[in-house]
Amino acid sequence: MQDHRNLTRVMKRILDSLNVPRIRFHDLRHSHASILISEGVDVVRISDQLGHSNPEITLDYYAHLLPNTNDGVADIFHNALQIPSNHPEEEGNKKK
Repeated sequence: MQDHRNLTRVMKRILDSLNVPRIRFHDLRHSHASILISEGVDVVRISDQLGHSNPEITLDYYAHLLPNTNDGVADIFHNALQIPSNHPEEEGNKKK
């Protein structure tokens, strides 16, 4: 089994050589999940990728990053309930 400290040392060397701020390895994991969410990847797939036992764990950490999907829901529902006009007499009244 690989010693996690070796990974940390290598990562620090790489970051220093690139002259970028040091971040923890776990921060890369968080960034990975955040980017996938922002790109619209399904939370179930992200959860699987992160190794979470179920998507609820993923949602507990990342739900705040999900786009507000409630925007326009009422309009979508309203439009779905509209009855299309198929009556010729109504079409004639619209032209007058």
